[in-house]
Amino acid sequence: QVQLVESGGGLVQPGGSLRLSCAASGSIFSIYAMGWYRQAPGKQRELVATITSGGTTNYADSVKGRFTVSRDNAKNTVYLQMNSLKPEDTAVYYCNGVIGVRSTYMMDNYWGQGTQVTVSS
Repeated sequence: QVQLVESGGGLVQPGGSLRLSCAASGSIFSIYAMGWYRQAPGKQRELVATITSGGTTNYADSVKGRFTVSRDNAKNTVYLQMNSLKPEDTAVYYCNGVIGVRSTYMMDNYWGQGTQVTVSS
């Protein structure tokens, strides 16, 4: 019904930048919010940043001032600009969407497959 496809991960040196993208497709009726979570080895998945359709954003304290979440509602796409990356940012980053589908008009939680971000010299 709904697919979230991420791109933009990779290997970057400390202090560098990366930009992640996530496009939602399928039988979409409405998107309330989209965002990013991450999971490092041996740790629980944690919120990184989210943005609602109205543009309200929410960030984890650990990324405030370094990461910026944005979205293109016309393209059903969310972005995560990551600057001043640190080794502790290394994780698999997952795209998340709270999306309503045309078959039910009900909102549900959807996840992408994840993209690896590695910050290392």
